[in-house]
Amino acid sequence: MSIAVRSLPVPDLCQVKRALLSVFDKTNLFTLVEVLGRHNVELLSTGGTFHTLKEMGYGVTHLSDITQCPEMMDGRIKTLHPAVHGGLLAIRNNDDHQKEMNEHGIEGIDLLVSNFYPFEDICHTGAEEAEIIENIDIGGPAMVRASAKNYPYVCIVTSINQYREIIDEINTYAGKTRLSTRKKLAQSAFSYTASYDAAVSNWMAKKLDIITPDYHTVGGRLIQIPRYGENPHQCAALYDSGEKRPGVVQSEQIQGKKLSFNNINDTDAAFELVSEFDPNKGPVVAIIKHANPCGVARHPTLKGAYQQALSCDPISAFGGVISMNTTLDGSTAQAILGILTEVIIAPDADNEALNLLKKKKNIRLLLTHGLANPMKMGFNIRSVAGGYLIQNRDTGHLKINELNVVTKRGPTDSEIADMLFAFVVAKHVQSNAIVYVKDGTTVGIGAGQMSRLDSARIATLKAKEAAKIAGWNKVKTIGSVVASDAFFPFSDALLLMVEAGITAVIQPGGSVRDDEIIEAADSAGLAMVFTGIRHFRH
Repeated sequence: MSIAVRSLPVPDLCQVKRALLSVFDKTNLFTLVEVLGRHNVELLSTGGTFHTLKEMGYGVTHLSDITQCPEMMDGRIKTLHPAVHGGLLAIRNNDDHQKEMNEHGIEGIDLLVSNFYPFEDICHTGAEEAEIIENIDIGGPAMVRASAKNYPYVCIVTSINQYREIIDEINTYAGKTRLSTRKKLAQSAFSYTASYDAAVSNWMAKKLDIITPDYHTVGGRLIQIPRYGENPHQCAALYDSGEKRPGVVQSEQIQGKKLSFNNINDTDAAFELVSEFDPNKGPVVAIIKHANPCGVARHPTLKGAYQQALSCDPISAFGGVISMNTTLDGSTAQAILGILTEVIIAPDADNEALNLLKKKKNIRLLLTHGLANPMKMGFNIRSVAGGYLIQNRDTGHLKINELNVVTKRGPTDSEIADMLFAFVVAKHVQSNAIVYVKDGTTVGIGAGQMSRLDSARIATLKAKEAAKIAGWNKVKTIGSVVASDAFFPFSDALLLMVEAGITAVIQPGGSVRDDEIIEAADSAGLAMVFTGIRHFRH
């Protein structure tokens, strides 16, 4: 049922006579207040904002003087009052509304400036539940929603990034705001409250271990608009979900032009992969193209890890993304300059590396100041027609004592090390995934094929191409181990890899033909282990 109100056409320009300022983040507030003062705008305020403005010497009225009601319950009650919400919600050219305002002594509020308690920041400090609850803002969102609903007459400002626009508008139109601006800011305000409520809702769901709530909410803050999406005819945007996970969203871009949609996607894939590896156990470098690794390697030196990773598939690495799990040094940076590279992402970089990369201004350098925690729970979201799929992040992680040896021959220590390395890499390769590894270096990767046999063929072909380019006298799959992200439905792929020279296999197991696969492995003298963990990545 709709509610009808009697009102006249909405004016374009509305005079700002009274403004209510109630902000947690007081950055640059004085610049806005200076302009409001020059246009004789009456200022109302609450709590800390009021005291800040008074200390700065501005004439401001405490909101309790308007409501005739003191702040109470530790500040939980201060703006929830008809004098406030009536002033924000009243339709200015509606006779009935005006009559009721006069009867109850309510004056209009034409501008609201409000931002909320830092709920997400408090959550990330590890604060106790009681403190987090006290940082759930109630009055702020209520006022913001009221102002946004009444955008035909009221202007709502929820971000310090909007101050300049409002200042310019008020100066240009002699203390007035335009309808188009009020409407745009109202949309932004509803997005702001929705994102805030999403953060609270998701926090509560996490506390209650609710993975599939009846209503799932997603919120985020716009941080970048790429030129286009995956293709030039698509629009795109990057949002910060508030998770504060080290990676492309939280990184500091040191140099280079703005990241594209595909850059962001590839860079995220690259850094998530290297974050799997503890830097205390050696530097790891991954080279990514179209969200799949071209090569991944661990080596005693970072430069060595880069060179080994590059050797896996030097052709595909051209124009790729390079990630590492430790500080980028000068010698590695110099080596990277030998090939066209779109993005480098690392936890940090030394001065020599920074100075070298300045020579190639087109290379985007991102520093994350930390690694992502591969064991930290989170969510992956993917759109489908009419909705979206959501699942836990793949935090599956293997330990040596969890490997189930199923062949007559058990793996050697070096084979185990390579198998564990290969299985982690396979987790980050699009299914069906086949990954050859030898001495901590991928030597062939097959990704994204409809059949596991085709992935095995491609991985073997890549290894042969790499050997030909490098001039090696033999293919490095000889004496390597192989990882499969899922079980082998038939023995054909395994037999192909036996021909390529593998000595050991790591795979989840679970096929109805496991016995056949194990028999084939035994016949070839292989060591095979089952993990019981599948790492499909679509």
